[in-house]
Amino acid sequence: MEPTEQRIVPHLWYDKEAREAAAFYASVFPDSAVTSVTTLHNTPSGDSDIVSFSLWGQKFMAISAGPYFKLNPSISFMVNFDPLFFGASPTAAEDARRKLDEVWQKLSEGGTVLMPLDQYPFNPHYGWIQDRYGLSWQLLLGKPEGESRPPIIPSLMFVGGNAGKAEAAIDFYVSVFRNSRRGITSRYGAGQEPDKEGTLAYADFMIENIWLAAMDSAHEHKFAFNEGISLMLNCRNQDEIDYYWGKLSAVPAAEQCGWLKDKYGVSWQVVPYAMDEMMRAGTEAQITRLTQAFLPMKKFDLAALEKAYKG
Repeated sequence: MEPTEQRIVPHLWYDKEAREAAAFYASVFPDSAVTSVTTLHNTPSGDSDIVSFSLWGQKFMAISAGPYFKLNPSISFMVNFDPLFFGASPTAAEDARRKLDEVWQKLSEGGTVLMPLDQYPFNPHYGWIQDRYGLSWQLLLGKPEGESRPPIIPSLMFVGGNAGKAEAAIDFYVSVFRNSRRGITSRYGAGQEPDKEGTLAYADFMIENIWLAAMDSAHEHKFAFNEGISLMLNCRNQDEIDYYWGKLSAVPAAEQCGWLKDKYGVSWQVVPYAMDEMMRAGTEAQITRLTQAFLPMKKFDLAALEKAYKG
């Protein structure tokens, strides 16, 4: 059967808080829910919870797998409070602003403000917040000019040695993935140092029918892309696994358990759709066999995984 689900799923790494964080986010955003929880036993991190959840139509996954990677603002999530999402009533614009303020308040509890909620030249009501679990959110009112965008879009910030490379990265991703194209583009102008004129202040792009955003920042930051947030790419068969692994993997030392890093340091998980199906439907014994089979792998071998699952 041809999969119809979202192919690229943001994946969040926590020490022990995946269940708690997913439940919190599902309580914050509209039309959201935790959809499944699976516990893997006897991993290098002990028992690990894998949590699937949906926020305002955007699918996410999270794992509790030890204190090895920390979430940071290099990948954040832009949340667009478009009045169109609040119906055709005369109060839709007010409802959108009210909901933005409500979400901001909830995310602020125990969190850290990165940019205060305020009016900015690029948006009339915008703020950037890092929540109590370390995940970063950019909340904004309205929508970009032209075609609409989903409520939640992952946003990649290219900093340090990557600053100035956002546009090349977008072109690379669009060339690798199918059903892909560029969207809107906004560049830094003269006098906006340290950002170089012509680099990306903001741009968005679609890969595999999923919208993402990217921007350059030449300011000093104490973070970079890491495994704390990865992009899980679901593949239909071994040929797709082989194709995407060959195109994306650029750091051999980072290859492990289906994980890789591309040439910009962004982490991806190249996994078969069948993996999720086996995790959801399997008995404890089947999931244990599957786990022990994939732990030593780098690139996933779908036939070997299915054989281990079946016993």
